[in-house]
Amino acid sequence: MFFLYAIILGLVEGVTEFLPISSTGHLILFNQWIAFTPEFTKLFDVVIQFGAILAVVVVFWKKLLVIDTWKKILVAVIPALVIGALFGSTIKEWLFDPIVVALALIVGGLVLFFAETRRHMESIRDITKMTYGQAFAIGLIQCLAMIPGTSRSATTIIGALFLGASRPVAAEFSFFLAIPTLAAASGYSLIKDGVTMTSDESILLFIGFVTAFLSALAVIRLFLKYIQHKTFLPFAYYRIALGLAILIFFAW
Repeated sequence: MFFLYAIILGLVEGVTEFLPISSTGHLILFNQWIAFTPEFTKLFDVVIQFGAILAVVVVFWKKLLVIDTWKKILVAVIPALVIGALFGSTIKEWLFDPIVVALALIVGGLVLFFAETRRHMESIRDITKMTYGQAFAIGLIQCLAMIPGTSRSATTIIGALFLGASRPVAAEFSFFLAIPTLAAASGYSLIKDGVTMTSDESILLFIGFVTAFLSALAVIRLFLKYIQHKTFLPFAYYRIALGLAILIFFAW
């Protein structure tokens, strides 16, 4: 049964990580019914994100060889590293709750709706045209994603859109920014809790990791094709509908 849990949670992570719908929020919701021990569940949910990161490296390896791109990524990740180090444990203790996820999904959906329905002036059609100041601003906005349900990809995409990036550029920079952000979180959790894993838990972690990688690989490629001609509005509607459904469910 636990092997099936690992596959399901790996799919949830891989499918939702790079869509603006919050992978952490979905994992918290699924963990209400599908979970391991509390300690291993926390470790599992974080480390399988590294499988999704690997999918980004595979898809974009040529673009990731550009030094200028990495400079902007590193500038953008600074706020998350600092704020995460200072408040990460407090946020996990107080905000990892289905109701918080529901509210964050709704608010994020409304902001995404506004970002897409306003007049969008595209001044950044390539990451090389993005300034370091703009990259840092996107990194600051990304910190809002520490509230579960907000979505790291949603905050970075919305931030980039408001700063004048085209949809493909906003999505790509969101993908790239995930590499150091999620790698730092995964690495910290593995160092902190990985030594306590049993051999069976290591196998479950490997299954979740591979499942997240393969599913994220497929989603990234489909998502890139989708945003060439489509908007993010369906994701805004999905977030609002899911958030309302969660509130209704827990109210009952």
